[in-house]
Amino acid sequence: MYINQTNLSNYLCNTFNSKKMTFLHQRFLLSCLILSIILRLPQVSSRGPIYRPPSVERLTDRFRSTPVSQKMSTFFGASNIHMKSNGSYSDIILDKTSGSGLVSKDRYHHGFFSVAIKLPMGDTSGVVLAFYMSNSDVFPHNHDEIDFELLGHEKRRQWVLQTNIYGNGSVKTGREEKFYLWFDPTQEFHQYSMLWNTHHIVFLVDNIPIREVTYNQASSPMYPSKPMSLYTTIWDGSQWATHGGKYPVNYKYAPFVASLGELKAEGCLMSKANSTSTGSCSKSSTLLTSDPIEGNEYVKLTSQQTIGLKWVRSKHMFYSYCKDTSRYKILPPECNA
Repeated sequence: MYINQTNLSNYLCNTFNSKKMTFLHQRFLLSCLILSIILRLPQVSSRGPIYRPPSVERLTDRFRSTPVSQKMSTFFGASNIHMKSNGSYSDIILDKTSGSGLVSKDRYHHGFFSVAIKLPMGDTSGVVLAFYMSNSDVFPHNHDEIDFELLGHEKRRQWVLQTNIYGNGSVKTGREEKFYLWFDPTQEFHQYSMLWNTHHIVFLVDNIPIREVTYNQASSPMYPSKPMSLYTTIWDGSQWATHGGKYPVNYKYAPFVASLGELKAEGCLMSKANSTSTGSCSKSSTLLTSDPIEGNEYVKLTSQQTIGLKWVRSKHMFYSYCKDTSRYKILPPECNA
């Protein structure tokens, strides 16, 4: 709940202006002036400062949405997966019996991947919703991974967004970055997207880039290089998601329902029969414009996207492994590239 700033300051000042200007009244008027200035600063709620995001290109508009049921199949927790609107949308659920998850029917070697998600409301401490790519089932000792992880927090605290990346089994070096969102992710659907090609990996939220990992000599050892499947899962992350398990999932508030839709998965398709191959691939017939692994417009961020990236990282990022000198006495090489 916010106070009408202008009316409050004017009311207070006008009330005392009508009285005799004593020394005390003058001091109060000065206080009014200071109050008026303070109240005109950016508004703050329990979620932090409210900022208006910059305008950026809608990258998601270049790709056609596909029904969830057409691209994805059950990964685990079948009884907690509910398809809706003829398979265009899906609810995945965490309750006392199980979490649940979906996995893509195809593997991809580069491409653009996006889903709209509406998160559970209320006390969601310990609940983790992940949208990610991985090949750990095929390469258990040297797998690749590109992660969005939405971490539920204790009551009256907002969801936290975490991104991570692994290449060639480099799991000993966590490359997490964490962000507060500039919207309430439980009120409506928001888009979470990943662009992966030979030039860079870009994480986007509502088409605004939040993280870019550029391929270069320093990043090449940890850069995902093998075909991966696409996953969406909801599960109990009590042991690590909230301050090392300090706030475990409270199943009194279950079931925890996450809704998914507007799925987009385009790029370099790999046959699961040749899951260990990194060779040639076929392009999806539903691609509307340029292939995201080849088009010049996907080689680097545009000027609008760069502005958006700087905006998110300056106002909403609160943790980066590249700044964690207590964790890494010697920072990973890509941090200094």
